[in-house]
Amino acid sequence: MQYNKPALTIAQQIKQLQSRGLIIDDASYAEECLLRISYYRLSGYWWPMQADKQAHIFKPNSRFSDVMALYYFDRELRILLFDVIECIEIALRTKLVYYMSLEHGFWWFQKTELFTHVPELAKTLSALEGELNRSKDIFIKEHGKKYKEDFRFPPAIKTMELTSFGNLSKLYGNLKPSIKPKDIIAKDFNTVNHSFLPSWLQAIAQIRNICAHHGRLWNKNLPGRPYLLPRPPAPWLVKVPPAKEHHMLYIHVCCMKYLLDAIQQNHPFKNKLMGLLMKYPNVDLNALGFYPHWYKEPLWQNNC
Repeated sequence: MQYNKPALTIAQQIKQLQSRGLIIDDASYAEECLLRISYYRLSGYWWPMQADKQAHIFKPNSRFSDVMALYYFDRELRILLFDVIECIEIALRTKLVYYMSLEHGFWWFQKTELFTHVPELAKTLSALEGELNRSKDIFIKEHGKKYKEDFRFPPAIKTMELTSFGNLSKLYGNLKPSIKPKDIIAKDFNTVNHSFLPSWLQAIAQIRNICAHHGRLWNKNLPGRPYLLPRPPAPWLVKVPPAKEHHMLYIHVCCMKYLLDAIQQNHPFKNKLMGLLMKYPNVDLNALGFYPHWYKEPLWQNNC
């Protein structure tokens, strides 16, 4: 089968949505929205509103205004989570550079004997090299000029500043279990030991990439699956979602809150999240995996 659907004008897109049962009270507003935000991007938000997903027929009382409210909620949620992830990323970078450099020197990340999977390390180092070559930061350029006869990467204090969250999490996860800083970092994050933290970081890094590329979080089947602690040392959940629900955002947000509690006292994450949900009361939290009264869990009662 070949894709043979024709391109539609904005007016035709609006007419098609109306013919399928979507209520559009203000056609000029819909036109303005569709000129800013593509039909296909918005379709991810009206998809659950469709009773017949083959014929794309909407359920009764489905409204374009509700689609846009959901879109704006998702946008604000991405901004909020991106801010949280930034704190986690900077803390991970700081701890990884500090503990590993003290124990194994500034070039620990190039020492293959410290890592479990050397071919994976080679891939990560190749990605780091690309990040360094693309960098226009003065501190990298000046390092290259001053130490042009040193063919190693710049030391960890410099190289890791340019390393993405995804590559930081890969470096940490790939460290051998016997490397002492691996457990020290995990304990700093209240995740006990190195067995659990790598999966949390990798899952959060994937969400970070979704946020950075303006992807949809609402009703998203997330790729990462955090490996949960059986007895967390800090406040956690009484009702822990089963593994079959770990593709939903709620458990990932809980992991972020748990790590943030270990990083920063009196952070405003809970208040900001509650404020966002109050601003958009019609958003279906089931699509994000949130339970009724989730905010009463010990994790969410703890504001550090």
